[in-house]
Amino acid sequence: MLVVDIVASEGPLPVAQLVTRTGLPKPTVHRFVVALEQHGLVTRTPEGQVRLGPTIRAWAAHSPARADLVDRARTVLTDLSDETGESAQLYVREGDQRVCIATHEQRSGLRDTVPLGAVLPLTLGSGAKVLLAWASDRDRFDVPTRALAQVRARGWSDSVAERAAGVASVSAPVRDGTGDVVAAISVSGPIERLGRQPGRRLARTVVAAAERLSSALV
Repeated sequence: MLVVDIVASEGPLPVAQLVTRTGLPKPTVHRFVVALEQHGLVTRTPEGQVRLGPTIRAWAAHSPARADLVDRARTVLTDLSDETGESAQLYVREGDQRVCIATHEQRSGLRDTVPLGAVLPLTLGSGAKVLLAWASDRDRFDVPTRALAQVRARGWSDSVAERAAGVASVSAPVRDGTGDVVAAISVSGPIERLGRQPGRRLARTVVAAAERLSSALV
C-alpha cells in the first residue's frame, strides 16, 4: 500500500514521481498501479497522474466523522428518489473536488448513475456550486461570483449538461447543527425529463429533502 500512502499524502502524481518517491523500479511501480486500479484503490487522470480511486473514497465516506451523515442520508435519498423519479446523491467537498458519499439509484429506465465514491469537479454541476457558494475560499475557483451569489440567495442550484452531456441536476445545501454547509444533496437525470430549467420543477422538493437531513443533524 506504499503507493496509496504516497498519493493520499501528496495528491495526484505521475508514475515517474512515484518511482522517485518509492525508490522502486519503474516496472514494479507500474505493476502496483495496475493492480491497485483493478481494485479501485487508485485511478489515473486524463493527464496520466495517479490519484486515489473510488474504493478509497467510499471507505472515507464511512469514516467515523461521516458515518452519522451517511446513515441519516439513506432514508432521505431514497424518499427523494422515489418522489422525483430520479437518481439522488449526497456530495461532500474534499480539497478542490467533491465526492459522492451516498446515492440512491432508480432501478430501471433511463437514469444518471453516479457511483459511490465518484470524484467530480468542484466547478461543474449543481452540487459543486452549492458546496462552493458558502465556501470561504470560493473566489479561488473559476466560477462566476454572480452565479454563486444567486445560489446563496435562492438556496439551491441547478445545472444542465455541465458535468456530463445530456444530464441535468438540482442541488441544495445540507447544514450541520452550527449552520455550516457540510454537504449537497442532489437529484439528477436526463435533460429530456428534467428539462432546461430543472430547478423550476424540482427545487422545492430538493430543498425540502435538504432541510429534512439538516434537521436530523442538529
